Amino acid sequence: MSMLAFERLLFGGVFVSEKLERRLFMKQQNKDPSVAILGEISRRDFLKLSAGSVAAVLGARLLSMPGFTDLIEASVAEIPVIWIQAGSCSGCSVSVLNAVNPYINNVIVDEVVPGKHVSLRYHPTVMAAAGDKAIKAMNETAKNKGGFILVAEGAFSTKDGGIYCEFAEKPAVEHLIELGQNALATIAIGTCAAFGGIPAAKPNPTGCEGVQQIFSHNGIATPVINIPGCPTHPDWFVGTVASVLIGGLESVEVDSQGRPKAFFANLIHDMCPRRRYYDVGKFATKLSEPYCLYALGCKGPVTHADCPTRLWNNGNTWCIGCNHPCIGCTEPDFPDKESPFFQKAASTGVAAANKWVEGVGLGVGVATAAGVATHLAMTGASGRLKKKAEAKEAEAKEGES
Repeated sequence: MSMLAFERLLFGGVFVSEKLERRLFMKQQNKDPSVAILGEISRRDFLKLSAGSVAAVLGARLLSMPGFTDLIEASVAEIPVIWIQAGSCSGCSVSVLNAVNPYINNVIVDEVVPGKHVSLRYHPTVMAAAGDKAIKAMNETAKNKGGFILVAEGAFSTKDGGIYCEFAEKPAVEHLIELGQNALATIAIGTCAAFGGIPAAKPNPTGCEGVQQIFSHNGIATPVINIPGCPTHPDWFVGTVASVLIGGLESVEVDSQGRPKAFFANLIHDMCPRRRYYDVGKFATKLSEPYCLYALGCKGPVTHADCPTRLWNNGNTWCIGCNHPCIGCTEPDFPDKESPFFQKAASTGVAAANKWVEGVGLGVGVATAAGVATHLAMTGASGRLKKKAEAKEAEAKEGES
């Protein structure tokens, strides 16, 4: 890595800590006898130390410290990433920052796969640089056509030239078009970027659209991988990035909506631990009941994601595990056709799919009820016959006596 490239990284998004700065200073002054001098720090130790905090960025004086630039130049092959944000709440960024196994610091400073390292060059939420230096880092990275991955978060306003969502003094949609046509691939993270999401909900006054829609309108052929969710699960993003680094873009098999099949192949309904209640027609009538939440608006029967098996918050729980219906946030028609959230799906825009599902559930429920009724009737009849037999036997004994 050249000094110019390193300087661009330093001021354009390398996240380091005051702790690192203090430790490097002590090493330079040879006042820390417990550790070796700067030139003997391994790259892995240096990167782990760098990841200790995102609170401060290293000062420019580090460039003059002996051995510092040599350490950087020994880095492995880097995969530059530009992460832009448009109409969003930054929730997907927050979700990915909460990644566990690997932690986010491992993702952005360690080798995700042997010999390859993700270099996050631009991210407006977490990078230390701001203003011209930040935008310069983005633009310099984008000059390498086909040499970077673009991550887009949030929906992009298209009405009136996209003036309702801007950064760096021009509409976000213009940045998307310019960066997208030069990127190796684009990852649309979150439902807003993938399909428009909440910003594109009716009446959609700013004309928000997802990445793939905008690329199609502008003839951009760059591959797009959609990782929806409101927010997206950190594993979905990290797993997709790792797959690309290991096997290339062709290793990520996607469905008809551009979602990785590794995470979105199955319906939540098919993996739900409450499915057994659905199958016997036992539906919750209030959120506190532990039965199937379909009657309270659960969209699991039409939603593709592996939430029931992957779980959230480091594998602790998920929406239905917290007694809340699935709202279908990974689907292209979210939120319009999944609303109102607490009404049965059969009475909303996804009626066609759910009418069949409801029919199956109710049919099974009716059959079960009929079976139970038959069982009770037979049990009752058996009891009555037994009582009659016992009465006759008693009468016979009395007659003999």
